[in-house]
Amino acid sequence: WSIAGCSSTPDGEENWVDNRTIYVGHREPPSGTEAYIPQRYPDNRIVSSKYTFWNFVPKNLFEQFRRIANFYFLIIFLVQVVFVVTITSARSGYEDWLRHKADNAMNQCPVHFIQHGKLVRKQSRKLRVGDIVMVKEDETFPCDLIFLSSSRADGTCFVTTASLDGESSHKTYYAVQDTKSFHNEEDIDALHATIECEQPQPDLYKPLGSENLLLRGATLKNTERIFGVAIYTGMETKMALNYQSKSQKRSAVEKSMNVFLIVYLCILISKALINTILKYLWQSNPFRDEPWYNQKTEPERKRNLILRAFTDFLAFMVLFNYIIPVSMYVTVEMQKFLGSYFLTWDEEMFDEDTGEGPLVNTSDLNEELGQVEYIFTDKTGTLTENNMKFRECCIEGHVYIPHAICNGQILTDCSGIDMIDSSPGGKELFFRALCLCHTVQVKEDDSIDGLKKSQLSGGSCVYISSSPDEVALVEGIQGLGYTYLRLKDNYMEILNPKTDIERFELLEILSFDSVRRRMSVIVRSVTGDIFLFCKGADSSIFPRVTEGKIDQIRSRVERNAVEGLRTLCVAYKKFTCKEYESVCRLLENAKLSLQDREKKLAEAYEQIERDLILLGATAVEDQLQEKAADTIEALQKAGIKVWVLTGDKMETAAATCYACKLFRRNTQLLELTTKKIEEQSLHDVLFDLNFFLSYFQGRINMQDYGLIIDGAALSLIMKPREDGSSGNYRERFLEICRNCTAVLCCRMAPLQKAQIVKLIKLSKEHPITLAIGDGANDVSMILEAHVGIGITGKEGRQAARNSDYAIPKFKHLKKMLLVHGHFYYVRISELVQYFFYKNVCFIFPQFLYQFFCGFSQQPLYDTAYLTLYNISFTSLPILLYSLMEQHVSTDMLRREPSLYRDIAKNALLRWRVFIYWTFLGVFDAVVFFFGAYFLFDNTVVTSNGQMFGNWTFGTLVFTVLVFTVTLKLALDTHYWTWINHFVIWGSLLFYIIFSLLWGGIVWPFLNYQRMYYVFMQMLSSGPAWLGIILLITVSLLPDVLKKVLCRQLCPTATERTQVKLSFTRLSDKYYESEKLLYSVSTDEWGANLRLLG
Repeated sequence: WSIAGCSSTPDGEENWVDNRTIYVGHREPPSGTEAYIPQRYPDNRIVSSKYTFWNFVPKNLFEQFRRIANFYFLIIFLVQVVFVVTITSARSGYEDWLRHKADNAMNQCPVHFIQHGKLVRKQSRKLRVGDIVMVKEDETFPCDLIFLSSSRADGTCFVTTASLDGESSHKTYYAVQDTKSFHNEEDIDALHATIECEQPQPDLYKPLGSENLLLRGATLKNTERIFGVAIYTGMETKMALNYQSKSQKRSAVEKSMNVFLIVYLCILISKALINTILKYLWQSNPFRDEPWYNQKTEPERKRNLILRAFTDFLAFMVLFNYIIPVSMYVTVEMQKFLGSYFLTWDEEMFDEDTGEGPLVNTSDLNEELGQVEYIFTDKTGTLTENNMKFRECCIEGHVYIPHAICNGQILTDCSGIDMIDSSPGGKELFFRALCLCHTVQVKEDDSIDGLKKSQLSGGSCVYISSSPDEVALVEGIQGLGYTYLRLKDNYMEILNPKTDIERFELLEILSFDSVRRRMSVIVRSVTGDIFLFCKGADSSIFPRVTEGKIDQIRSRVERNAVEGLRTLCVAYKKFTCKEYESVCRLLENAKLSLQDREKKLAEAYEQIERDLILLGATAVEDQLQEKAADTIEALQKAGIKVWVLTGDKMETAAATCYACKLFRRNTQLLELTTKKIEEQSLHDVLFDLNFFLSYFQGRINMQDYGLIIDGAALSLIMKPREDGSSGNYRERFLEICRNCTAVLCCRMAPLQKAQIVKLIKLSKEHPITLAIGDGANDVSMILEAHVGIGITGKEGRQAARNSDYAIPKFKHLKKMLLVHGHFYYVRISELVQYFFYKNVCFIFPQFLYQFFCGFSQQPLYDTAYLTLYNISFTSLPILLYSLMEQHVSTDMLRREPSLYRDIAKNALLRWRVFIYWTFLGVFDAVVFFFGAYFLFDNTVVTSNGQMFGNWTFGTLVFTVLVFTVTLKLALDTHYWTWINHFVIWGSLLFYIIFSLLWGGIVWPFLNYQRMYYVFMQMLSSGPAWLGIILLITVSLLPDVLKKVLCRQLCPTATERTQVKLSFTRLSDKYYESEKLLYSVSTDEWGANLRLLG
């Protein structure tokens, strides 16, 4: 070694590659002697450990998985956990991918911008606040726009908002007064203006006024083009802010599965714990603990007892973990996803009028369709057609009916017929009011997009409006001599019976809203007279009229309501010039207000629409949907309670309920309305109704009760009391509802509909609820119910998009529940119970085997059998069963709605049924194990004297197991097709072929060959064949006896129906055979006679 700083090799050569230079005392050499290179050396700590805090996890995992056994357990873990989770989330990911795809399509759609006086085409996602956009006819608005100008001279445009609020009718919007004259790109580009508006809110309708705001998702109609400026874009638009993500709904079957899984997890832990305890009790004998062939080493003897016991406990957990049916969740997901296609493929549920069929938005709730106990349905558009027809009008007590029948002849003259007397002055003013007080537009085209209305007589004009009632009134009034022509240059033109055209200047429109329940227009005649015409619900008009024949008209309105007609009252008011000027100032101040604008507008409307003169009332009929009554009758026979939730008045809704057989002639109606509460307190009304029902319910046979409640009464019931609770009122209300066969809730707001559904859903019985509707006002209750169904009707697709399922018509609900729902529930219930059963049969012999192998964790079955049992040998038959089984024919389920009661309240997954399946599995497992054990009692069972070993024993048990559980499913199958035969018998054949190959070939990649020739050796034994047949027979015998005895002693309605169908088929076959025999014998007699002749 050289102090000088270089190291030398033994032969004297210097080595500058591997040397190190050390400076004694850490003194640096003087400058100029040599280049100084500072070096870093380790400190004097000794490290013998393998890992650090940072590299322990990756390094240790690498070393662990280098062992084949640990790698195998990793693969098993991935298969059982990651694969299951992947399959479960695959459908959700696919659905979300479709949403991403739809978002990209929407974000990349072309939009026309105005830049530097020219039109530029860009993608929608590049749109920014303040950009000026041009939208053409039939295009959708790309964001929330302020309406600047239109191609129409009057500065209006027509819009359908079906994708936003569910209304597919046309609405009229008005451009800003200061910009409506800008009709080309140059004028719009030269615009210098500032908009001051509110920040985006979910309830935003108006930065400058609801008539100026064009919302994203709406579609431009009957207008060539419009210009608008973007004020809210992207997720700040009203459509995005009103998007309500669906909460995750869980079915009753899924909840039962989770509870059963917890039970089996407890069984698994108990098995492992029992075996661990018994192992150490058995090993308390020193000889058993250390046999001569397996004596313990010294380190094994010194291991901690608790640690050893815990290790053994985990080993038993791994050995018995197959009792948890992990593959069941994969099969259930596949069954739900594939089973949903049977609903969408149902041709009987396809509606030719709309060209649409049922739609499944989520398949998680298929089986919930077979568990529905309460149905909450909307009335208009759901039970009824939402196709209004004008029936009559009452003018100052006189009734007019267009195309009335007189002396057996239909009078189709435009003059109509006066059923009582004539009152010309009031009549003409009434007809003019109906021709002017509306938002109807006229389209000069035979075919239009959206809602199509009947053509004008003698022309090709089509009326379009935001309300079908308005179109029905304008069309109906034609039969009485007055025809609305058009709105041109802000003048409304009508044709009177004398074929003269009358023109009225449209000054103001006081739009309809659900709170006011009325609308008004202010017009100026050619003579300069200014009129306010108002029409609305009777409850909104009567308190505001001071003159007219109120009593006569009120009587006629109530009569029409009882008959199920929709009624509107018409009134008017005449303004002087000074009065009109004050009205204009009042409206202008309210419209330009940024704070509390809605409130100020409502106050202005309230001041204007007072001291009216009543002219008359109209009656419009909304026809009942096809087979709506039959559907409700079948649902009630199935044990389902049907509630109608509507915003209509009580009399109209009650008449519809009678028409659709929700209420019958013998139904005694009970009222819980505002009128009743005004006469008595809410407490007294609830107490009286509850006492009446509880006292008379058991004393009057065959008496049905129906309850009618309005929105105001419901608000009082839901309102917290002074002590902070409303539970007492709610419980009494629920008790009253339980004793009623049907409930009608009228004058309901959308939020109240959801409150009713939630109230029933959270009651102590926790019934399964279903809500069905067709409009945007039904979305809240559709989302609240366990199952939400939307109808793709005339009020848009808002309800269908937010629902779990969508159907074209209400009548399709019958088959959806009574057939598809019934099948879905029966199939998946059998699937769940069968999976638990076959896993008990699979693992319990393994548990029993530990008593005969010294609790050594020795597996009974080969590893291949353990892995493939749930994956290949037994999974496909139950999957096909859960997709195709029909224990009763579809026709019988429709003819016998009461069969739905057999599966109500989760009947097939109750604890009694679950325990039966579990004990059946235990019994079969005991038969498998001890039957094979006693067969092996004489170990010399082959003809050449060879003895069977433990793997032959396990293979014999496994063979009996596979055949028994597969044949058990075959016994439960009622609906056989070639697919069932192929899968069931093919699974058994696959097991035999696999076992022959697995034991007949020396597999080079295996480090053991314990199964070589085992299966063939077992099949070469005659006693083994006899044992297999006997054990399968004994295992299946109890279930067969149980089925026979139950059908004879206490059959269910379904079982009685099955027996009836069997006898019917047998009698049909007997009749056909007798008929065939008779024809053959007749032919033979004829041939013999010919021979004799």
